[in-house]
Amino acid sequence: MKRRSFIAHAAAVGSSVGAPVLTGHLRASEPAEAGTPTTSPARIIDTNVYLGAHPFRESITAKPQAFALKLADRKVSEAWAGSFEALLQRDITGVNERLTRDCRAAGGILKPVGSIHPKLPDWRGDLARCAEQHGMKAIRLHPNYHGYALDDPAFVELLEAAAAKKLLVQIAAQMEDERTQHPLVQVKPVDLKPLAAVLKKLPEARVMVLNANRVMSMTALAGTKVWLDIAMLEGVGGVENLLKDWPQNRVVFGSFAPFFYFESARLKLQESELTAAQLAAITAGNASSLAG
Repeated sequence: MKRRSFIAHAAAVGSSVGAPVLTGHLRASEPAEAGTPTTSPARIIDTNVYLGAHPFRESITAKPQAFALKLADRKVSEAWAGSFEALLQRDITGVNERLTRDCRAAGGILKPVGSIHPKLPDWRGDLARCAEQHGMKAIRLHPNYHGYALDDPAFVELLEAAAAKKLLVQIAAQMEDERTQHPLVQVKPVDLKPLAAVLKKLPEARVMVLNANRVMSMTALAGTKVWLDIAMLEGVGGVENLLKDWPQNRVVFGSFAPFFYFESARLKLQESELTAAQLAAITAGNASSLAG
């Protein structure tokens, strides 16, 4: 039951003694009619998960096979996995090699998303290895940890090179609330404002912004043709409200597991009134189209 429905029915119970709380809701055995809200996706493509050792907390993704099994139990058919190790390590080649190896060892669910650091000398070599050696369909960037802005010529050059290789570019807008960060590693969110101007010059680039909150999407990203995941959308009906301002075909499911509980992202869907078509697009359809 959605939280808003629970509140409404709880109020009804208060004014009508003995009224059943679940009156009017579909039972589990009753199919949802076309166009009516539903919260039971047939499958999920999670575009935002991480493997490897996190620098400040123990992570289940240090055991990728166990992590893959947990995702499969939650109807995830595919999970796009970046690496926590890319945040602070300079050997990006080694990070991507370990990520690819761990994804393969975990079976078919985990799909490696390579990290690129455009301020390191051999980033072009890393990009080529991601596309040609590891067979990756996407790369993931962490500009705030790697020390560059989105109007930096190095970023523009990277975006152009990735577009030439038909790679999807994921930009992690933030990794953690500033209030909970380690005091010696305080990292501000990425300033997304320059992105709109860059994308006007590179319309062939495909960009997905991960971990953006509502303020970021409605201010810095307004008018851009980027894809957004739902990992850091907050508030009752967050996904539903996003769809009022953002195209349905550019919203994807992202859990940011294991940093966040996977169930948090599932509850975001349950909190919103979504039609079967909207749910199918967000949980799998849009990401499937992006992956080709």
